[in-house]
Amino acid sequence: MDQPSGRSFMQVLCEKYSPENFPYRRGPGMGVHVPATPQGSPMKDRLNLPSVLVLNSCGITCAGDENEIAAFCAHVSELDLSDNKLEDWHEVSKIVSNVPHLEFLNLSSNPLSLSVLERRCAGSFAGVRKLVLNNSKASWETVHTILQELPDLEELFLCLNDYETVSCSPVCCQSLKLLHITDNNLQDWTEIRKLGIMFPSLDTLILANNNLTTIEESEDSLARLFPNLRSINLHKSGLHCWEDIDKLNSFPKLEEVKLLGIPLLQSYTTEERRKLLIARLPSIVKLNGSIVADGEREDSERFFIRYYMEFPEEEVPFRYHELVTKYGKLEPLAVVDLRPQSSVKVEVHFQDKVEEMSIRLDQTVAELKKHLKTVVHLSTSNMLLFYLDQEAPFGPEEMKYSSRALHSYGIRDGDKIYVEPRMK
Repeated sequence: MDQPSGRSFMQVLCEKYSPENFPYRRGPGMGVHVPATPQGSPMKDRLNLPSVLVLNSCGITCAGDENEIAAFCAHVSELDLSDNKLEDWHEVSKIVSNVPHLEFLNLSSNPLSLSVLERRCAGSFAGVRKLVLNNSKASWETVHTILQELPDLEELFLCLNDYETVSCSPVCCQSLKLLHITDNNLQDWTEIRKLGIMFPSLDTLILANNNLTTIEESEDSLARLFPNLRSINLHKSGLHCWEDIDKLNSFPKLEEVKLLGIPLLQSYTTEERRKLLIARLPSIVKLNGSIVADGEREDSERFFIRYYMEFPEEEVPFRYHELVTKYGKLEPLAVVDLRPQSSVKVEVHFQDKVEEMSIRLDQTVAELKKHLKTVVHLSTSNMLLFYLDQEAPFGPEEMKYSSRALHSYGIRDGDKIYVEPRMK
């Protein structure tokens, strides 16, 4: 049988991990391994292989010498073959079957949809716990074949595969804990529920960048579909209804939710989004990557009560009544204007005259002197200003710095400014 054209896995391995490119290093945590030299393998003492091999974007199309792979890679546990030119599952099987301790395999962006994965080839993947098939356009038939042959698979990555539907596997995969299926086109909840059927032990479901528009499922059914789901990521989905958010409470073990970039939240401020979500999801401990502290939860729930207290009865969510039972009916918060005062009224004293004036606080001492020239008939260079805080115990303070802003003195309505001529 003719060998496929292109660069082989073994050829790339020898080039990348040669002593010139990957010198032998000693020290804790280096993970470097030099296999013993068998007869007839003159390159064995030339390669220094770590247990994690990264061979992405190397133009690999085939396996190469299987005996060499077995000799060099007996200790390898992680293998990144992403963005190569592997299109034949049989060649992938030749590599993987000779890496007996392999637990992590990345086959992203290889054109593997061009061949059919047979069960005997898939059997070589049996020890893999984490499998990445992003942008491989792997069919659901291929995924099902893999699932039947990987009894210990815990994490599966199926992003960017143009999935519009999900095909149910004939058998459940009880071992899978994490499914990363972002950047597809799964719009209908009917397709998502199939994932719950296939993966009943799922702990983490990452659905970001799918255009899921609604969660069409009863609360009881949701609890049965995802009984172990702890974390869900719905970033940039198409959810546009608060009822869909409420349904997330049906997952009995859910404690982490990610919900950025959904249409429902576009009209709210950043503060409103977070507080309304926290108040509606009483069991979550982390929202959009941030821990929800006890104090923040109480603040959010009180905010929720005040937010809905003026709504018509038919528009008030059920959660509002639950929180009123918890906290009672709250008074609206007083509206406090926290903007700094822009001007004040002060008494200007000069000789025996007193004049009440309104002055701007954003001006400087030099600008105030110019303003007072027509009042006191002194030049600015011949003018001394003293500020008296009506509550200050230390007497007047000379306003000696021309560039200092008036607001920095803390001037308030009713305070006094004394003007005196400079002594020559």
